[in-house]
Amino acid sequence: MPTSRQKSKVATPNVNAPSRKVPRKMTQTRLENIAIYYLQRYASSAENLRRVLLRRADKALHVHGGDREEIRQWIDDLVKRMIRSDVLNDLRYALGRATALRRLGRAPAKIRAQLAAKGVSQPIIDDVLAETAVTDTGEDAALEAALAYARRRRLGPFSEKPDTHDEIRAQNKKHLAALARAGFTYDVARRVMEFDDE
Repeated sequence: MPTSRQKSKVATPNVNAPSRKVPRKMTQTRLENIAIYYLQRYASSAENLRRVLLRRADKALHVHGGDREEIRQWIDDLVKRMIRSDVLNDLRYALGRATALRRLGRAPAKIRAQLAAKGVSQPIIDDVLAETAVTDTGEDAALEAALAYARRRRLGPFSEKPDTHDEIRAQNKKHLAALARAGFTYDVARRVMEFDDE
């Protein structure tokens, strides 16, 4: 007969463990519902939505089987329909993202990379970077972003200056490199280093 100590070792189900939901079979209606729900929560480019839907479809196909090419065609048709009805608009999406990222102090190179990763075409990226190159107050947006980044990271004029000339040169070199890694051009980085915080 088991002792009380042995009884305590009996495994009990973990009620806090996350339950894995089995994906439902994919249909055209289901795809449309997923797309609408996703777009209510997130801004998206057409290509990004296409990737999201295909990932969801692949999970359902793994469980239920089916014709991946047929589902891919459903997704393409749905995305085209949403573009025609202006639910999806890559230019609007890219302009919103670029404006928000400029405010966060992102360099144009980083904004370009993030938009490209979301499937936005190069001509649209070029257009929105040109359109957001100047702030509402007429300032250089790349310089403003670099200054915001430098202020947050305490670089250049926002850092404490070392005592010796050699230490200052070493620090400046290090800060220029940090700005370059953040995606800012040498010219913008140099202007940040020359900025008078006063």
